[in-house]
Amino acid sequence: MKLKTFPKGGIHPPEKKITAKKPIVDFPLPKRVYIHVQQHIGAPAKILVKPKDKVKVGQLIAEAGGFVSANIHSSVSGTVFKIQNIYDATGYKKQAIVIDVDGDEWEESIDRSPELNADIDNLTKEEIIDKIKQAGIVGLGGATFPSHVKLSIPTGKKCDILIINGVECEPYLTADHRLMLEKTEELLVGVRILMKALEVDRAVIGIEANKPDAIEKLGKAAQKYNGITVEALEVKYPQGGEKQLIKAITGKEVPSGGLPIDVGAVVHNVGTTFAVYEAVQKNKPLFERIVTVTGEQVKAPGNFRVRIGTPIAELIEQAGGLPKSAGKVISGGPMMGKALKNTDVPVGKGTSGVLILPRKMTKRKEVQPCIRCGRCVNVCPQGLEPYLILSLAENKMWDEAEKAHAQDCIMCGSCSFVCPSNRPLADYTTYARSEVMNIMKQRRMAKK
Repeated sequence: MKLKTFPKGGIHPPEKKITAKKPIVDFPLPKRVYIHVQQHIGAPAKILVKPKDKVKVGQLIAEAGGFVSANIHSSVSGTVFKIQNIYDATGYKKQAIVIDVDGDEWEESIDRSPELNADIDNLTKEEIIDKIKQAGIVGLGGATFPSHVKLSIPTGKKCDILIINGVECEPYLTADHRLMLEKTEELLVGVRILMKALEVDRAVIGIEANKPDAIEKLGKAAQKYNGITVEALEVKYPQGGEKQLIKAITGKEVPSGGLPIDVGAVVHNVGTTFAVYEAVQKNKPLFERIVTVTGEQVKAPGNFRVRIGTPIAELIEQAGGLPKSAGKVISGGPMMGKALKNTDVPVGKGTSGVLILPRKMTKRKEVQPCIRCGRCVNVCPQGLEPYLILSLAENKMWDEAEKAHAQDCIMCGSCSFVCPSNRPLADYTTYARSEVMNIMKQRRMAKK
């Protein structure tokens, strides 16, 4: 049987799933955490605490600053030290709440029992969405879009299918893989909760075929739930891209400038789905997540359950320290991750992995003239012309870049990966995407 996949482009980078067999381990409590108030797409959260305030684990410390925003909760118990601007993974300084840790006292409302709570019959759609909103849940696959917004279907639109993204196509990363294996039942209850919130009777969990253990375990467990199926997908990057996943599973294509709901689909990552289970069934806000710490020369790579705000330097130390050969530390995977300015950057809601690469793998090769080979066009999953968009971006020709659909770039990096001339295709296409989207936003606002 031929595995489903998206039809346009795609590449096959080395998988490097070094930590696939490493069980999730609770990371030790740090002595101090740095919790940014903007760990999501949208407006920063509004700070509710001040220096010298005492806080508990799970306490609301910053409130959503608008509809497209997310609550922020303390990941530790202790004392607020100060409010400070510190670097995040983007390389910019942003406002953060610094807390000195003293013990591990949780809010009494959080159910810390390990027992599965599968009873969702008494919950309404509105109650579910509100619980998710209050818990500060965002997309944990990297996009960090507030989940309650995604579940609030616009008037005139209808969701026909819920797709759970268990693909994890980025090389090296295994946090989602381990979560599917170790929290199978909780994930499935999370899927049922999301189905109820969306009022759909069909959900598909998409997993790449290089995770046969997860496919088998989730597939067997899903048999007792009506409407939930597991789909094995071809191993091809970026299979986990939202639009590519929708195309692979439903055959429908999200239109240029459109959203998944335009084709009746809503996509949530497995990490997000587990967080939904914990929020709705255990009253637990999002203050910790699974992070893969990895690299071929890392002494003790692994998958860790980490409190938000923990400095990445401490994760590296726990994994055996920074190798002498280290050339770059990346937040995320090698294809779409961001190189860190320094390792004092704290773990955020969108931190899926910490990847340490040796110098020999991080040196950029000399850029050569484009030879018009067309490889970047052939591998682009969005059907774009990266070589053209690079040229338009260099010359700041934004109207032409919009006509070339630069705004549809998903920043997967496939174009740069295959370029024989070492052209910075992904860098410039991402730049063009940002500029064009800003222009389109200003145009929409001017019409209001």
